Amino acid sequence: MPHATTSPTPLLRTRAIGAGHLRAFLAVARHLNFRAAADELALTQSAVSRQIQSLEDEVGIPLFLRHSRAVELTGAGAQLLHAVQPALESIDSTVRQIRQTAGRKSVAITTWASFAAMWLIPRLEAFQRSHPDIDIRIDTGDAVVDLETTDVDLAIRYSKAVDASTRSLQPLFGEELVLVASPALLKSGPALRTPADAANYTLIETGDVHRMPHLEWLSWQRWFAANGCDQLQPPRWLYFNYAHQIVQAALAGQGLAIARLPLVADALAAGDLVEVLPAHRLASPLSYWLLQGPRSHERAEVQAFCQWLMTEADKTRSAMQDEQTIKP
Repeated sequence: MPHATTSPTPLLRTRAIGAGHLRAFLAVARHLNFRAAADELALTQSAVSRQIQSLEDEVGIPLFLRHSRAVELTGAGAQLLHAVQPALESIDSTVRQIRQTAGRKSVAITTWASFAAMWLIPRLEAFQRSHPDIDIRIDTGDAVVDLETTDVDLAIRYSKAVDASTRSLQPLFGEELVLVASPALLKSGPALRTPADAANYTLIETGDVHRMPHLEWLSWQRWFAANGCDQLQPPRWLYFNYAHQIVQAALAGQGLAIARLPLVADALAAGDLVEVLPAHRLASPLSYWLLQGPRSHERAEVQAFCQWLMTEADKTRSAMQDEQTIKP
């Protein structure tokens, strides 16, 4: 009785592939034609074919099906294309940026999106007018960036009191939490004379407020509890992910919001927002800090930006004091 035969198991490759053939792969995948890919890369058709064959040998599986006049991607080829195309585009974009900024003065700042949208970006034009030769890059995100290992010069952070004895860390301003609404909403809505009256309005809040400890200071539950009416519920809630979205909803007249005073002081001064029940502000343990990276102290453009930022912070502190002065 003859023995059954089985196909040999293909050898599983474990070594990372070289990146040199990926541009040839991308060109062939784009055109599905070796000749057109060769024209794009300024290579001979046989050179492109050899690069694709070498890549397939490294991957361990065919990436293209060859036909007499054209080629098509295999399933594995389509998977690789999905990964390679955005990766090479990102690399090319980064290289272009490096080439464009070579020899130019620049300052890179990391902060979170709401602070950038509500405080930093609206003020940047003044700095750009006085320093037209300095490029600014703002990276936003919630993750804490390590200034010792990245190319970021400055970080603006939001935290409880920290040791500010080192010259790399400077306080910008503290904060209070205030209730705000649009003038139109207050004009058309029910009277707001006591904390309990707030429950007659739609209340705007961040959806993560009860899952993230640093956001609990912004919760309506805390505000109601501080004012002795924690059992109240509004007719409806409106939830957003970010502070600037909450303030935008308040500006649009969609409800009452608890806002950070430093970030809405300009809107209050302009009359775009109105502070509601000013006698019931809440203190916040959180402050805003400027942290300078260790490799940035000697660069004049970074120092110029820091000086400008501290001047703007002084203006915000003054605006906050003005709001306190004019409120009963």
